[in-house]
Amino acid sequence: MIEKRNKKIEDVVLIGIITSHQDEEKSKEYLDELEFLTYTAGGKVMKRFTQKLDFPNPKTFIGSGKLGEVKEYIESNHIETIIFDDELNPAQVRNIEKILDCKVLDRTNLILDIFAQRAQTSYARTQVELAQCQYLLPRLTRMWTHLERQKGGIGLRGPGETEIETDRRIIRDKISLLKKKLKTIDKQMSVQRKNRGKLVRVALVGYTNVGKSTLMNVISKSDVFAENKLFATLDTTVRKVVIKNIPFLLTDTVGFIRKLPTQLIESFKSTLDEVREADLLLHVVDISHSNFEDHIASVDQILDEITLENKKMSKPTIMVFNKIDKFKHATIDDDDLITEKTKAHYTLEDWEKTWMSKLDNDCIFISALNKENLDEFKALVFEKVKKIHITRFPYNDFLYQEYE
Repeated sequence: MIEKRNKKIEDVVLIGIITSHQDEEKSKEYLDELEFLTYTAGGKVMKRFTQKLDFPNPKTFIGSGKLGEVKEYIESNHIETIIFDDELNPAQVRNIEKILDCKVLDRTNLILDIFAQRAQTSYARTQVELAQCQYLLPRLTRMWTHLERQKGGIGLRGPGETEIETDRRIIRDKISLLKKKLKTIDKQMSVQRKNRGKLVRVALVGYTNVGKSTLMNVISKSDVFAENKLFATLDTTVRKVVIKNIPFLLTDTVGFIRKLPTQLIESFKSTLDEVREADLLLHVVDISHSNFEDHIASVDQILDEITLENKKMSKPTIMVFNKIDKFKHATIDDDDLITEKTKAHYTLEDWEKTWMSKLDNDCIFISALNKENLDEFKALVFEKVKKIHITRFPYNDFLYQEYE
């Protein structure tokens, strides 16, 4: 299922819609993110199309007039790939392909493709392949043309099994095998986690491309792959870290994203066992992003879905607002009495006085890349880890007294 992609850059057209639930500003933001995803996958966006709709067209997602406009553009510019910002159902994909005569993808398909490129370990590749199969099952379109019909034999006379039914059975068998393989790997990883002993576990969580891996490298002095692309890290990485005299385990996890495909959430829940079993979460946020509050809400929502015995996970959390070196805000002249001050005009000091003030000491602003405020960050993590460490190793008082 997972195959190596050639490095040819594809010219791509993006399509999104504006609805009552997704205004023009939100639609633009989602398309910005979709363009970044396309760039990560190896594509180049040539044009965007948007349409205002009360609800998506059940047959072609967008209206026939807008589809004609798209068709005219892709034919005159020789575009072979179009990507929709929302998930398309199988019928919509077939109908759009017939009209446009080009490759039609949706956000889910694109994310799965990126995951397929980024997966390095056998575990990650198996998870991605499972998600791909689950996505593909309802979308099969006669992939094996050499199977016209299976002939019936003695006791099996009749029309036999059609090609599409054969395809579905093959995919279902593949899904079953992949699930069994994941269970086996899960057991092995569970044993590994148990073998780590009683060391305090700290997990880095957050939206994709917020700098988790960069922070991991700085704190643990390791060399985890970090890149300014979405989903640079898929494989969970665990490093032993020592701050002052106290050791703990630090885990870097896969980043989250809005409209994350349900297939991936299901497939990667086992990877997120590291989050479930963590004693402390470091929720890393890109403070320089204009909609970082939406990112926080998306991460919190996914964390709520990672449940253990149907109970919501409640763990001590430090909000780490990263990339302060890139933070910019709009300014208002002192003599400007017309412009209304909005969140776009907030300085870091202004943000600290908002809902962030209720976080007390569980909030810090840093730049992992430029190593700004890292000493304060380490001191905060040390205090949180120390509280947990004392409960597990009460006889090691001398470790803590030295740093009181």
